[in-house]
Amino acid sequence: MALTFYWYPKCGTCRKAKKWLEDHELSYDEVHIVENPPSRTELEDLYKNSGLEIKKFFNTSGQRYRDLGLKDRIKDATDEELLGLLASDGMLIKRPIVTDSKRVTVGFKEEAFENTWV
Repeated sequence: MALTFYWYPKCGTCRKAKKWLEDHELSYDEVHIVENPPSRTELEDLYKNSGLEIKKFFNTSGQRYRDLGLKDRIKDATDEELLGLLASDGMLIKRPIVTDSKRVTVGFKEEAFENTWV
Protein backbone atom coordinates (compact mmCIF):
# COMPACT_ATOMS: atom_id res chain seq x y z
CA MET A 1 0.00 0.00 0.00
CA ALA A 2 1.63 3.22 -1.14
CA LEU A 3 0.79 6.20 1.00
CA THR A 4 1.01 9.89 0.22
CA PHE A 5 2.56 11.83 3.08
CA TYR A 6 1.93 15.60 2.98
CA TRP A 7 4.34 17.25 5.37
CA TYR A 8 6.40 20.31 6.23
CA PRO A 9 10.00 19.31 7.10
CA LYS A 10 10.38 22.03 9.77
CA CYS A 11 7.33 20.72 11.64
CA GLY A 12 8.20 18.57 14.66
CA THR A 13 4.88 16.71 14.50
CA CYS A 14 5.54 15.88 10.85
CA ARG A 15 9.00 14.53 11.70
CA LYS A 16 7.47 12.31 14.42
CA ALA A 17 4.90 11.00 11.93
CA LYS A 18 7.62 10.33 9.35
CA LYS A 19 9.65 8.39 11.92
CA TRP A 20 6.54 6.38 12.85
CA LEU A 21 5.92 5.48 9.19
CA GLU A 22 9.57 4.46 8.77
CA ASP A 23 9.59 2.46 12.01
CA HIS A 24 6.54 0.56 10.75
CA GLU A 25 8.21 0.05 7.35
CA LEU A 26 5.40 1.71 5.42
CA SER A 27 6.27 3.04 1.99
CA TYR A 28 5.11 6.53 1.12
CA ASP A 29 5.52 9.33 -1.37
CA GLU A 30 6.61 12.51 0.34
CA VAL A 31 4.96 15.80 -0.64
CA HIS A 32 6.16 19.13 0.77
CA ILE A 33 2.81 20.69 1.72
CA VAL A 34 4.01 24.29 1.33
CA GLU A 35 6.00 23.91 -1.90
CA ASN A 36 3.44 21.53 -3.48
CA PRO A 37 0.15 21.99 -1.64
CA PRO A 38 -2.75 19.75 -2.57
CA SER A 39 -5.08 21.25 -5.17
CA ARG A 40 -8.61 22.24 -4.34
CA THR A 41 -9.85 18.98 -5.93
CA GLU A 42 -7.32 16.92 -3.96
CA LEU A 43 -8.33 18.72 -0.75
CA GLU A 44 -11.99 17.99 -1.45
CA ASP A 45 -11.18 14.29 -1.91
CA LEU A 46 -9.11 14.24 1.29
CA TYR A 47 -11.92 15.97 3.18
CA LYS A 48 -14.60 13.59 1.89
CA ASN A 49 -12.50 10.47 2.55
CA SER A 50 -11.49 11.60 6.04
CA GLY A 51 -14.95 11.75 7.58
CA LEU A 52 -13.76 14.85 9.46
CA GLU A 53 -15.20 18.35 9.59
CA ILE A 54 -13.53 20.65 7.07
CA LYS A 55 -12.41 22.86 9.97
CA LYS A 56 -10.14 20.01 11.15
CA PHE A 57 -7.98 20.63 8.06
CA PHE A 58 -6.93 24.09 9.25
CA ASN A 59 -3.61 24.65 11.02
CA THR A 60 -5.22 26.71 13.77
CA SER A 61 -1.94 27.22 15.60
CA GLY A 62 -0.19 28.66 12.55
CA GLN A 63 0.81 32.27 12.04
CA ARG A 64 -1.00 32.53 8.67
CA TYR A 65 -4.26 31.40 10.29
CA ARG A 66 -3.93 34.15 12.90
CA ASP A 67 -2.75 36.79 10.40
CA LEU A 68 -5.82 36.19 8.25
CA GLY A 69 -8.19 36.28 11.24
CA LEU A 70 -9.68 32.94 10.26
CA LYS A 71 -10.89 31.99 13.74
CA ASP A 72 -14.01 34.09 13.28
CA ARG A 73 -14.27 33.75 9.49
CA ILE A 74 -14.49 29.97 9.32
CA LYS A 75 -17.52 29.77 11.64
CA ASP A 76 -19.92 30.99 8.96
CA ALA A 77 -18.03 30.04 5.80
CA THR A 78 -19.29 27.35 3.42
CA ASP A 79 -17.28 24.22 2.69
CA GLU A 80 -16.62 25.66 -0.78
CA GLU A 81 -15.13 28.84 0.71
CA LEU A 82 -13.06 26.86 3.21
CA LEU A 83 -11.68 24.53 0.53
CA GLY A 84 -10.70 27.60 -1.50
CA LEU A 85 -8.89 29.09 1.49
CA LEU A 86 -7.02 25.85 2.18
CA ALA A 87 -6.01 25.52 -1.47
CA SER A 88 -4.68 29.09 -1.47
CA ASP A 89 -1.87 28.52 1.05
CA GLY A 90 -0.20 25.29 2.19
CA MET A 91 0.65 26.92 5.53
CA LEU A 92 -3.07 26.99 6.37
CA ILE A 93 -3.33 23.19 6.14
CA LYS A 94 -2.97 21.07 9.27
CA ARG A 95 -0.17 18.60 8.83
CA PRO A 96 0.83 15.95 8.31
CA ILE A 97 -1.84 14.45 6.10
CA VAL A 98 -1.47 10.78 5.19
CA THR A 99 -3.69 9.07 2.64
CA ASP A 100 -3.93 5.91 0.57
CA SER A 101 -6.67 7.51 -1.60
CA LYS A 102 -9.37 5.86 0.51
CA ARG A 103 -8.42 6.61 4.11
CA VAL A 104 -7.01 9.85 5.52
CA THR A 105 -5.38 10.94 8.76
CA VAL A 106 -4.84 14.60 9.61
CA GLY A 107 -2.23 15.50 12.20
CA PHE A 108 -0.29 12.87 14.11
CA LYS A 109 -1.70 10.82 16.91
CA GLU A 110 0.04 7.48 17.31
CA GLU A 111 -3.19 5.67 18.15
CA ALA A 112 -4.91 6.96 15.00
CA PHE A 113 -1.91 5.90 12.89
CA GLU A 114 -1.95 2.43 14.52
CA ASN A 115 -5.68 2.04 13.84
CA THR A 116 -5.49 3.33 10.27
CA TRP A 117 -2.13 2.35 8.80
CA VAL A 118 -1.14 -0.96 10.45
